[in-house]
Amino acid sequence: MSTDQDEADIGPVEPSSAIGNGSLAASGVELQQRGEERGLESGQNRSFGASNGEISEVEEEDSKAITADHDKFDDYADLHQGGETVKEHNEEEASIKALEEPSSADGSTSVPDDLPSARSSILGSSPGRSSLPRRGVSPTPSLRPFDRRFRARISPSPLGSPRALSPGFLSPHSRQSSVASRTLQELQDDEVDTPESAWEVIRWTRLKKLSGQAFSEKGKRSFGRPTCMTVSASIILGTSRGIILVFDYHQSLKTIIGPGTKALECGSITSIAVSADQSSVAGGHSSGDIFTWEIAKPARPLLHIPPTELARLRGSDSDGHVSGVSILHLGFLGTRHTALVSADVKGMAFSHIASRGMSMVARSVHTTRILGRYPDTAPSALKPKRPSSVLAFASLPLGSAEHSTDSMGIVAMLTPYLLVIVSTTPVAQTQHKSARPKELAAHGAMSAALAWYPAVQVKNSDQVASDKPSSIKLAYCWSTMLMILEVSEIEVSDGSGKDKPPDLLFQVRKRWKAEEAIVAIQWLSRSVLGVMTITQQLIILEDASLKVTDSSDLIRRHIYHIDIFSQQLSQLIEKLDEEDTSMHGVVADAFYMSFRAYKGRLFMLGFNDVSVGSMSNWADRLLALMEQGNFIGAIRLATSYFNGETDKATVGLPENDSSRHNVVRDKLVEMMSASLRYAFGKNQEAGIRRVSEDQLVELAAACTLACISLEDMDFLFEDVYAWYEDGKLQSVVLEKLESHILGGEITVIPPSIIKDLINHFVSQGWNSRLEEILCRLNSETLDLDQVTTLCRQYNLYDALLYVWNQALRDYTTILKELLDLGSDARTGSLDAGNVEAAQKVFPYLSYILTSRVYPIGSPLPEEQAVIAKAEIYHFLFSGNRGKAVNGTSGKQMPGSTFPNLEIILDLDAPSFLSMLNEAFEDNFLNGPLESSDMDEASLTDVQRWGMTLNRQLIISILFEIMVTPRYQPEEIVYMDMFVARNLPKFPQYILLSGSILHRVLGDLCKYSSAEIADDCQLSVEYLLSVYQPPDLLSLIPLFKQARFFRVMKSIYKAERQYPLLLETCFQDDENPGSIFECIGDCLRPGAGLTDIQVQSIRNIIVQNAEKLVSADLERAAVTIQQYAADLQAVVLDVLEGDEHSQYQYLRTILEPQSPSVSDGNQLISFSKNRFVEQYVRLLCDYDREHVRDYVETLKAGDLRLEAVVPALESSGAIDAAVILMAREGKVREASERITQHLGTLEAALIGLLDAATDAPDPASTQETADYLVEQMDKYIRVGIWLCQGQSKTASQPIALVKRPRPNRKRSMEEELSVDENLWLDLIDAVVQITRNVSTVLESRSGTPTAGSNGQTQQTSIMKVFDRSKLLTSLRTTVQDTFTALLGATSMPSTGDPHRKNMAFLRILRAFLNRASESSPSLSNLRTVLGAIFSAYSYEESLLDLANRLLDKDLFVHVQEVTALRKRGWRPLGQVCEGCGQRVWGPGAGGTIWDAWADKQNQTKPVDLAEDTAPAAGNGKGKATVREEEQAERIPVSPSGQGERNIGDKILIIFSCRHLFHRRCLEEMHSTSNKGESEGDGPSPPVVSLYACPLCT
Repeated sequence: MSTDQDEADIGPVEPSSAIGNGSLAASGVELQQRGEERGLESGQNRSFGASNGEISEVEEEDSKAITADHDKFDDYADLHQGGETVKEHNEEEASIKALEEPSSADGSTSVPDDLPSARSSILGSSPGRSSLPRRGVSPTPSLRPFDRRFRARISPSPLGSPRALSPGFLSPHSRQSSVASRTLQELQDDEVDTPESAWEVIRWTRLKKLSGQAFSEKGKRSFGRPTCMTVSASIILGTSRGIILVFDYHQSLKTIIGPGTKALECGSITSIAVSADQSSVAGGHSSGDIFTWEIAKPARPLLHIPPTELARLRGSDSDGHVSGVSILHLGFLGTRHTALVSADVKGMAFSHIASRGMSMVARSVHTTRILGRYPDTAPSALKPKRPSSVLAFASLPLGSAEHSTDSMGIVAMLTPYLLVIVSTTPVAQTQHKSARPKELAAHGAMSAALAWYPAVQVKNSDQVASDKPSSIKLAYCWSTMLMILEVSEIEVSDGSGKDKPPDLLFQVRKRWKAEEAIVAIQWLSRSVLGVMTITQQLIILEDASLKVTDSSDLIRRHIYHIDIFSQQLSQLIEKLDEEDTSMHGVVADAFYMSFRAYKGRLFMLGFNDVSVGSMSNWADRLLALMEQGNFIGAIRLATSYFNGETDKATVGLPENDSSRHNVVRDKLVEMMSASLRYAFGKNQEAGIRRVSEDQLVELAAACTLACISLEDMDFLFEDVYAWYEDGKLQSVVLEKLESHILGGEITVIPPSIIKDLINHFVSQGWNSRLEEILCRLNSETLDLDQVTTLCRQYNLYDALLYVWNQALRDYTTILKELLDLGSDARTGSLDAGNVEAAQKVFPYLSYILTSRVYPIGSPLPEEQAVIAKAEIYHFLFSGNRGKAVNGTSGKQMPGSTFPNLEIILDLDAPSFLSMLNEAFEDNFLNGPLESSDMDEASLTDVQRWGMTLNRQLIISILFEIMVTPRYQPEEIVYMDMFVARNLPKFPQYILLSGSILHRVLGDLCKYSSAEIADDCQLSVEYLLSVYQPPDLLSLIPLFKQARFFRVMKSIYKAERQYPLLLETCFQDDENPGSIFECIGDCLRPGAGLTDIQVQSIRNIIVQNAEKLVSADLERAAVTIQQYAADLQAVVLDVLEGDEHSQYQYLRTILEPQSPSVSDGNQLISFSKNRFVEQYVRLLCDYDREHVRDYVETLKAGDLRLEAVVPALESSGAIDAAVILMAREGKVREASERITQHLGTLEAALIGLLDAATDAPDPASTQETADYLVEQMDKYIRVGIWLCQGQSKTASQPIALVKRPRPNRKRSMEEELSVDENLWLDLIDAVVQITRNVSTVLESRSGTPTAGSNGQTQQTSIMKVFDRSKLLTSLRTTVQDTFTALLGATSMPSTGDPHRKNMAFLRILRAFLNRASESSPSLSNLRTVLGAIFSAYSYEESLLDLANRLLDKDLFVHVQEVTALRKRGWRPLGQVCEGCGQRVWGPGAGGTIWDAWADKQNQTKPVDLAEDTAPAAGNGKGKATVREEEQAERIPVSPSGQGERNIGDKILIIFSCRHLFHRRCLEEMHSTSNKGESEGDGPSPPVVSLYACPLCT
């Protein structure tokens, strides 16, 4: 379809062809055949005729238009005559029809259930077998036959059928698309291919005649360029020369206002407004003047409101706009022509009310300031005021219903900070204020817009006008946040407010956040909003849910927009406010003067034209699909319209279901009829199939769903099915019916189609699916003879049972047929093919006897359920009254007391008893008084007998029948289990003698298969709960032989024979946990056992200690520790030889994880030491890293050093040995152990360094070295801990050994105390390790050696080790040691503080003395000593670092602000100011990306020599740098076109925010300088300094 028409005459349109009435004109449909390969293609565009005439004012609701006469669809056959089009279309489309009042229907999309029906249901009864199961064995013994419940194969609660939704016709990435369609497209599985844009969201028409007069060169010279627009009964334009142009809807210029008046001297028209009666117009000028005019009398103004000089306003009581400030907004108040409100660019707003003066001509105007402050001329020392402006402004228009606000003169204004709503009459008063939302994104575009929707008369669901008008709504937004504000009147009950203005209530009802800033808002109807964003994308919102329903790209419409507010608000947006960062950013251009809506139509002022657009309604969208040949998509979309699954308000459909159905029903039926005729080629080209097989399948699905929605099954089976049957494709419709039948949407099908359905599904092998279908149909409408015959023919017994039961209320006839199939079970000659059918008896009986419909599982009606149960119980338990026959011979079986019951028991006794166990739970068997309230006279003898049956009689009959030798013991045991389970549940209904119950107990203990052993034991437990044998203990051997340990435990526990109970627990291998529970119950305090019993329990534990630990090692340890701690040694001896089990056992005792377990302190003292020592030795083997942590928790005397120290040393847990020795007071020995171990680690590290150059795996060698260093650090810290502990324990000062001065040659170490000597030994060992390792590293680093080939090789270990890392680690250890020493020796002492303070120096002097003796030259200690003393400057370094961090933090905020200011400028628009081509943002196209990719591929590496080369020129002074070289290097392709292809896409933006292609800018500069460059030789190169041609 064409999106633009060249010109349209905007005259009145007949109601039958109006867009708003939902007509589907088939005159525009043309479907042409292009060949089988190409399929369907769309035909010509539709056309709606429009005749000339005056515009008609239509104030009725859309419901009247919708119920008007509708155009009918033409037959598809009439649209094709020899491949030529039937009628020619008009060249121009009439876009503006009679402007009806928009529909007030609101609605939202509802998505139906789209889950498919599950065809695979759970199998019931016994699974299918190829041979007869062995008699006497439960078919599912592992599932406990008496615990399961029978289920039929068919699921009792099918899922909903997959309802096909309306298709998505547009790509999700399209800029012009329907959001509702995109959602439906995602849910649609198989979609018919459709073009990207099946319909236009907005049908735009360019008003060519009007644009030719207003935008032509002649028009611009005469009137000026159009600057603003408003729309009512006329289209009114304001121009840059101060002239107002009034056009009618035929695009004729009716009136020119302004020529020859003072208005021409006041500058351009910057705002325009029309009065409520559309007879007057007001214009605001850039000078601040306001003129009002009568359209019929344009010769002179009705009113002139001049501006006032700012100096005159100061000290004066008068108000008014300041001279030279542009009037941005105007509005009339109520119905008056002389009451206006206005706002200017400086943020000031005024109300102007004129009254008649002393003469007939003069008028006085009273102006009141309602917003803003006058600017200050003198600078103020106070904080400067923030700049402001009125970004959006609108006065409340009059609606179709009277409202109390009509006389209040309500006006809404949006500033950068507030929403302000003011009433101007009788006095100016602020009614509501709302602040700018804080959640707006920072550094975005500042924009604002608002639009009122007045109170209108609404209709209820019965289309009757309501007495109460609708609420007033205000849609307003800042940037990306849109809010809907409802205004209502607060009712006053006492009547005191009749003479006062009404009190209004303002409530924000909805919020919606857009992806980009919003620049304009207009109401298209009471329920639909049109929103335009900063990228000129039109978004359609539904008011009820604020859901996006459609979107359309307007960028190619070139909407007129100008920058009005950036100069006024520059100080606000350029200054970052920390409290509100959302103010910082850019100011969007103003669009409000170019985007208008009137009676559901959108009017748009562009730079070069005026356009009008209307939304595509439901009829237009269906017609668009039909024109494209997508009749399937059209049917689906129409179905969604009928069901109300789309945005009804957006597409123009009523909210009321009945009204909507009446509108859409006929069109949907016509579309299906025409589509079927076309699809099967019933036209001039009959016999040729017009569409593909896949399309026919989709058409069948669409028509089926449509007929279900219409509830028109006659059309489905008489028309749709007939078309497919004639085309030999009835199978397509039959398969599509399946999901809807299973979903319960179709329950009645004609008999002829039922026959076709059965034959088709059987031919495909879908018998199970067919049964499920038949069970979902209404059996009362089926042909019983036909269905039952076919079911028997194809063995569909589930369906046969369902149909027979529901239609005839007969529950035994088919049951007898199934039993006949299994009557040969006793002889073992049952045919394998009848096994599955015969096994259906059991789920069938289970369903019927528990009041469920077989096989679907729905509840049976109470009366029907009682009759069904009575008949079945009579059939099974009435004795010889039923005639059972042999399935082979056909003769009655002789000697059968209950023949039918015997047959079913012979078939599968376990399954029958399991079914009967389920049936016993039903109240029907409680007795005649409780089972029925039915009229006795209406019952038959069979039903009366069945209703007298009870549980006692059934069990008696079963005892009578199930006896040997007819039934084997392995079969009778199921009868015993059945009795044992039901007797405790129904003791008041079942009475059995003790002998019978005793026999049952014995039989249950003699089960034949281990598979049912647990079931038998459970049955015995059930029976013993209500039956107490007189000699219960005599049955113990029988229970023990049967291994019924649970039964034995319960008996022993009841008899308080606890030793036997514990022995039984040890014998029960299946429940070893009961051992520990039994021990705890018996030995816990207060258990009440005698001493003999307790001793017996302890003896049993000792005898079964091995079983105890094998059951659960950790739980055994916990239990014995808690209840018999003195037996731990006995239990631990059992684990002799299994050290790992001993380790786990002792860990549980000595280091319990549970807080309820004691920590081993209850152990006897001599045993505890043994356990602790053994546990420490085991820890050395299984958890060496945990040894130290454990020994730290021990106390002195918990173990013997000589017993554990050898194990600790052999395992390498030296730290643990040191801790133990220190705890025993052997500090000197512990220190020597540490020193010795450090020496061992040093030797290992040096040896590793020496052999490093020959190491085959350098990585592993480095890892070993790191481990050794880590171990050194670990044991050095243990030494520090030891020294620190000794220093703390030295409470008294140790006397120094005083020597005469002449004898000072003695060692200085003799003057040190014990703790000081420990520090000296540790420091000496640490420094010695560091010095020796450093020496080896330095001697092995970088030493060249001669290789075998005579060449020099580098043998440096630097290739293997990280030398700096090793040295750093060692030196850090030295620093930590000296730091610890300093901390330990600097603490105050209660003894001799002077000596304590001098301890560090004495230790250091002794260390240096010892070092001098071992190494006369201290040069090799220089590095080590430097590392020592660097520890003392560490604190100073931290302070210096903290100061530098604080200093750095002072500049962080300044840096952030600078970065924000350097973010760049946001362009005013998305197009180049030179060529008008879109250069960024959505819709810019893929050429920009391609150019960027080409540039990346062509970019060459920049040579350093080229970058550092001098500038081009003669080598003297500064050369002129070309802009290309300064901006970026553009590589040149071999063809020489690289710079041109890529350079064309380079953009230049100025601080004024004008955007240009560089090529366009250079052309504009060259054009302006053309005169200067002519005759002066070649033009000079374009330099990097540009100036904006629009601003200079």
